[in-house]
Amino acid sequence: MTSFDFGLRTRVVSGPGTFEKLESLARELGFRRTLLVCDEGLVNAGFAARAAAMLQEAIPFHAFDANPDTAMVEAGRKFAEPLAIDSIIGLGGGSSMDCAKAINFVLTNGGTMKDYWGHNKASKPMLPMIGIPTTTGTGSEAQTYALISDAETHVKMACGDDKAAFRVAILDPELTASQPPSVRATAGYDAISHAVESFVCTKRNAVSTMFAREAWRLLNGAYEKAMTEPGNIEALGDMQVGAHFAGVAIENSMLGATHACANPLTAHYGITHGVAIGVMLKHVVQWNAHPAYAELHPALAARLHELAQIGGLPQSLAATMARKEDIPQLALDASKQWTGTFNPRPFDAAGAKEIYECAF
Repeated sequence: MTSFDFGLRTRVVSGPGTFEKLESLARELGFRRTLLVCDEGLVNAGFAARAAAMLQEAIPFHAFDANPDTAMVEAGRKFAEPLAIDSIIGLGGGSSMDCAKAINFVLTNGGTMKDYWGHNKASKPMLPMIGIPTTTGTGSEAQTYALISDAETHVKMACGDDKAAFRVAILDPELTASQPPSVRATAGYDAISHAVESFVCTKRNAVSTMFAREAWRLLNGAYEKAMTEPGNIEALGDMQVGAHFAGVAIENSMLGATHACANPLTAHYGITHGVAIGVMLKHVVQWNAHPAYAELHPALAARLHELAQIGGLPQSLAATMARKEDIPQLALDASKQWTGTFNPRPFDAAGAKEIYECAF
């Protein structure tokens, strides 16, 4: 029997066309002067203007990129501080969600993101937030953590607090139809990895297992259709809900060695997170050889390899910018990643070295 402390902090409004409910939801929460955190691409695509039209007053902030770091968060704080905002919306992919949460931390509680590395280190209330994902991947709208890179060391910091939960998450699959194929592939595969890793991590419990299992069912069934039929709203909806459920599973458990091995690849070579995950996941599954994997699929590693092929993801580290001679340093860095401490098989530099060598 496993112990858990479970409570959904985020109201989820899901289905085609639910983006149009933003106006009433924001009004219910008392949003009057809102910081709209969305990347520049979404501004250019008109998403920000659509959101702003439904808000009493919206001030967009988009000075960040796909891997938000401490410098970008500080820029957001400086931008927002004189504006007397009372609410925040994260509109976009995981970077928008993480950046929105991170700005909320430093704007309301002061200091820098390093001060919140860990869990529940914010002592003051935070501003109410709404999360609106436009990609089917991170599930960040379901989580109280912001993943922010240190601008100097490039180390990813997981900064979490119960107060950083989005009050509402709007899951409208129509917003994801315009994802570029590469984003759909990498974000979707990242969501798949969240379901797989949270299902077997050492912090798994009855709640996280339930959400991870259903996330896998949805994602495994919808990924190919989402890639080959980009206008298939039903498939996109399953991907979006699956990604959200995987995010809930992470929030109530943790990840594992795949993310521990992927993060150094991003830090050293700038490899997109989803690409790094796509290369590493099947090798970690083979290395772990956990009996619970069979509950998801009788040949899980083979199925993950097939899904990566469907997404057009690299099949080996040799097909990326990674260098074999860097393996010892990559392995050392991977062994220091927090997520690796929750891997079902004890994970250290030697284990990481073995996984990286298999991935080449």
